[in-house]
Amino acid sequence: MTKVFIDGSAGTTGLKIKDRLQDRSDLTLLSLPEEFRKDALKRKEIINQADIVFLCLPDAAAVESVGLIENPNVKVIDTSTAHRTNPSWAYGFPELDGQREIIKNSFRIANPGCHASGFISLVEPLVKNGLIDKDAYLTCFSLTGYTGGGKKMIAEYESGDRPVLYDAPRQYGLTQQHKHLPEMSAVCGLNNLPCFCPIVAPFDCGMEVTVPLFKKDLKGCISDIEEVYKNTYTGKVVAFKKADEGGFLSANAYSKKDGMEVSVFGNDDRILLVSRFDNLGKGASGAAIQNMNILLGVDETTGLDL
Repeated sequence: MTKVFIDGSAGTTGLKIKDRLQDRSDLTLLSLPEEFRKDALKRKEIINQADIVFLCLPDAAAVESVGLIENPNVKVIDTSTAHRTNPSWAYGFPELDGQREIIKNSFRIANPGCHASGFISLVEPLVKNGLIDKDAYLTCFSLTGYTGGGKKMIAEYESGDRPVLYDAPRQYGLTQQHKHLPEMSAVCGLNNLPCFCPIVAPFDCGMEVTVPLFKKDLKGCISDIEEVYKNTYTGKVVAFKKADEGGFLSANAYSKKDGMEVSVFGNDDRILLVSRFDNLGKGASGAAIQNMNILLGVDETTGLDL
C-alpha cells in the first residue's frame, strides 16, 4: 500500500488533493495532528515515512520540507512555485513530448502553475516544432475564477459584503512580475518573458488562457498549428478541439473537471490560441493526482473527472 502525506493539507490545493485521495483503496493517507503542523521534527518524521509527499505550501516552506527528507525513496510532488524552473526537478506537464517518461522516473516533480499550464499547452509545442521562434515577443491574456487565489481570496469573493469592484473582472500582476512568468518562458524555451495579463473574475472555478498571434509571429498558418496540436495531444486529459458556444467561449466550461481543451481560432492574419480548463483541476490538484498516478504506474486518469 502506497503511503501518501500531504504537507499543507489545510490549503485550497491540499484540501482538494485530500478529498480526491481519501477513498483510494491503493493508498494510505498519513496525517499529522493540527497541533504539530508547524513542528519541524514531527513533519520530518512523517515525511520520511511516506512513499509520496505532496507539498501544498508557500515557496519557502516547500523548500524547507524538501530539506527535511532523509529517506532516499521518498518521492515529492511540489505544487508551489519553488522548484518549477529547477533543472533537477521534472516539470509535471506529462503531455509535453517525452515528459511523461521523465516524470515516471523522477523522485522530484514540480506541479505546473495554473496560468502557466494554459500558456505552455499552447506555446511549447509550437516552439518545439519551429512555428514560433524562441526570440518571439508574445502576449498572454488569462481569465481565472477566484478559487485560484486561495482561502483569503475565496473568503473575500464569497463574503456577503464584498466591495462592488469585485463584481467585475479585475486585472492584476500589473508590474509584470507574476510568479508564473519564469516557468512560462523556461518550459517553452522562449528567450523573452511574455507580456502577461492575468484577470480574476467573480466565478469560482475555470480558466481561459489566450495567446494572440499576428502572421509575422508565426512560421506557418492555422492548419499547421492544428496539425501540431493534433499530434501532441493524443492522450485522455488534454485534447485539441474547435468547439465554441455560438461564437463565444466561456471560461468556466471545464469547471470542476480535470481535462483541458486546446483550440485555435481566427484567420491566417490574426490568430487566437486558447486553452480552457479548471484552475483547481488541470491547473492544480487534478494535475498533481495525474502526476502521482504516473509515478505509481497506474492509469493516469485514475481519480480524475474528465
